[in-house]
Amino acid sequence: MATRSIVYNDVNNEFLRKKAKPVREFNESLWQLLDDMRDTMRAKYGVGLAAPQVGVLKKVVVIEVNNMYLELVNPEILEEFGTQENVEGCLSVKNCQAYVNRPEQITVKACDRYGDEFVITGTGYLACALSHETDHLKGILFIDKMTRLYNPEEEYKGSKK
Repeated sequence: MATRSIVYNDVNNEFLRKKAKPVREFNESLWQLLDDMRDTMRAKYGVGLAAPQVGVLKKVVVIEVNNMYLELVNPEILEEFGTQENVEGCLSVKNCQAYVNRPEQITVKACDRYGDEFVITGTGYLACALSHETDHLKGILFIDKMTRLYNPEEEYKGSKK
């Protein structure tokens, strides 16, 4: 198990705002990156992780939702339908959760670690994760799309009324 350091969003660090580059070589270096990203995501209790979040400007994403683990290399959104609003956080944005509007359904074309192309359609939570992680590859963070901050204390008080 190898974990990598997380790149955090802060005023002096614009790295997460850069656009990731396509993967051209599907080799052991890519496989190691994917394995390290999976281990890092799990160690940090994340749902997804994009390569820029570990300091690599490549179009690579890992996601684990509903006991399903996905590796997406060079993902490209083909279609989006509907909207949903959920609370999101991010391993690269410390101590912040917010409501974000995302597609209810999303279809993505990507390659696996060996360069074989596939298409996946996700709904609900998986659609949210696919949208969130592919945004990272474009230099977009969830805080750019948030509608309002999430305050668990306010949510709790509201449910007690």
